[in-house]
Amino acid sequence: MDGAETTALEDQLREVFAEAFAEPPYGEGPADVDRAFRRFRSQARRKGFRAAVAFDGDRVVGMAYGYPLSASTGWWDTLVEHVAAELRLEDGTRTFGLFELAVRPSWRRQGVATAMHRRLVAGLPNERVMLNTRPEATAAQAAYRAWGYRRVGAAVPWDGAAVHDVMVLVLG
Repeated sequence: MDGAETTALEDQLREVFAEAFAEPPYGEGPADVDRAFRRFRSQARRKGFRAAVAFDGDRVVGMAYGYPLSASTGWWDTLVEHVAAELRLEDGTRTFGLFELAVRPSWRRQGVATAMHRRLVAGLPNERVMLNTRPEATAAQAAYRAWGYRRVGAAVPWDGAAVHDVMVLVLG
């Protein structure tokens, strides 16, 4: 899905986000949901934005979205561990940033996340996909490793955030 198609589903995406990230280790509440969806509106307008959304009938049960990192991205500036300079290089097409992947709790462990991830990254022209995830999110960590991601460092992605693992999946 492109940005316009995805933003048309914003109310349902907010519900998915709220349900998925209310649980430990996230513990996110209404203010966190509002903050995430202020970002979402600008993210959905970015060049190369794409999303995969899972439905049960007309109800959204999962979402995954992202876009290519720009050559001047600040994502690597949030690292709290040293990584090789070559890993940090961006040219606007090298890395697809996976910014959100969430599934309603009652739909987990049914292959929804795997199917969305597969759809999202299928045919990407990018060299790799990068994401941040909480180290204590063991189910998410296990899924990412099963899909081929490897941990390359740790970051504090925004002021007040917990430390997140930075993971990369090499495509192709």
